[in-house]
Amino acid sequence: MRLPFDNTYVKLPSAFYERLDPSPVAAPRWIVFNRDLADLLGLGDAGLEAEDGLSIFCGNQVPEGAEPIATVYAGHQFGGFVPRLGDGRAILLGEVVGRDGVRRDVQLKGAGPTPYSRRGDGRSALGPVLREYLVSEAMAALGVPTTRALAAVWSGEPVYRENVEPGGVFTRVAQSHLRVGTFEYFAARDDRENLEILTNYALARHEPGAVGAELPALTLLEGVISRQARLVAHWMSLGFIHGVMNTDNTSISGETIDYGPCAFLDAYDPAKRFSFIDAQGRYAYGNQANIALWNLTRLAGALLGLLDPVQTAAVARAEAALDKFADQFEEAWTRRFAAKIGIGSPLASDRALILEFLGLLQAHAVDFTLAFRHLAGTVRGNSERFLAQFPEPEVITPWVDAWRSHLRDRGISAEAAEQTMRASNPVFIPRNHRIEEVIQAGRQGDFGPFQRLHEILQRPFEEQSENEAFASAPEPHEVVQATFCGT
Repeated sequence: MRLPFDNTYVKLPSAFYERLDPSPVAAPRWIVFNRDLADLLGLGDAGLEAEDGLSIFCGNQVPEGAEPIATVYAGHQFGGFVPRLGDGRAILLGEVVGRDGVRRDVQLKGAGPTPYSRRGDGRSALGPVLREYLVSEAMAALGVPTTRALAAVWSGEPVYRENVEPGGVFTRVAQSHLRVGTFEYFAARDDRENLEILTNYALARHEPGAVGAELPALTLLEGVISRQARLVAHWMSLGFIHGVMNTDNTSISGETIDYGPCAFLDAYDPAKRFSFIDAQGRYAYGNQANIALWNLTRLAGALLGLLDPVQTAAVARAEAALDKFADQFEEAWTRRFAAKIGIGSPLASDRALILEFLGLLQAHAVDFTLAFRHLAGTVRGNSERFLAQFPEPEVITPWVDAWRSHLRDRGISAEAAEQTMRASNPVFIPRNHRIEEVIQAGRQGDFGPFQRLHEILQRPFEEQSENEAFASAPEPHEVVQATFCGT
């Protein structure tokens, strides 16, 4: 089978990757194929839902036009630098240009060992495959920049971790797999030539309008800073906790990448973290903007030699670019959270009202998603479900009165506020306990719960009366305390 690949990364010098084919699996079968995404990629008429497609997406067949590679990168993991990481269980088949004109990578995860596997088996357990498919597609439906899920396959082979798990292969689609760690890899080797090649490639791929800029590295750095500021603000507005914000998981494209131990807030708590390996809370919900800036500072450091031949001037350029992050993040955060309380065109004065509301949610351990969604009903006086989130109505009614007064002072009608809020506050998110239920069923070969949850999460802002239980906060015995990479 031939697919319309148009590969560019493989044309870079061999220092960027290793060529290899995926390792076959024994008895694959479909879990899910994303027909809508295939159509966007221009692959909808390729017959990929048939046996040939299954063979491709499990790694048993390399389609014509593919040029499989594993890419190299470095990374700071929990603050410590690892000079050589790379795709340890992922193989990039190639690139396609979609119907929207956007170039995207098609990558198999769990496709077998690579030169970067570091004694690992290169396989993926089924649980992480199901999690990444569900959450990445849910994030796309929520409007968050993210990698996408094209296919998930049951491999038919066991994977040996702490326990024996069924294996899976996941097909990830991304605007690129360039990471901060990719730049760190060449910078750590003082490989200026390849660092320049990488910088120009990244600029051409992600900011083609800036090709030919006087200072390509500075233009790229400023673009990545802006995209990351907006991305993390978007995460925060949905209660999303990435869980493993290492520099090798910080995408140059500004997409969310790597859903290993991710989770969503139940009760609002800025210090909340779920990832079992994040014992110190480095990547806690409320610290994500700080970590994004830390990661961007590592990118600036990697690019320093390309910013100016004079080190003091290069440092000044880098610092000036990084200094923009705080304002860009605050503007994006305020815009997102103002919309959540019905304000479409925020002012600086709105921020205090938002922060007061968040403080009340924290003080009373109120569910983040439900509080904002039910607040919309109070615009027209339907306050019962909203007030039920709090231990006593008296703790929140003064804020509600102040909020209504604020809307009137701003000239925002009830209709406009409600419309803004319903478009900004989802009913359905990938609740942690629901994801765990799906994974447990999948391990038994039952993918009915997976399919149902996936369908629900594709319409996150719609009321679905038949699925109302999936919008509810977990019961005490259902609360997920920790998440795991599990790959």
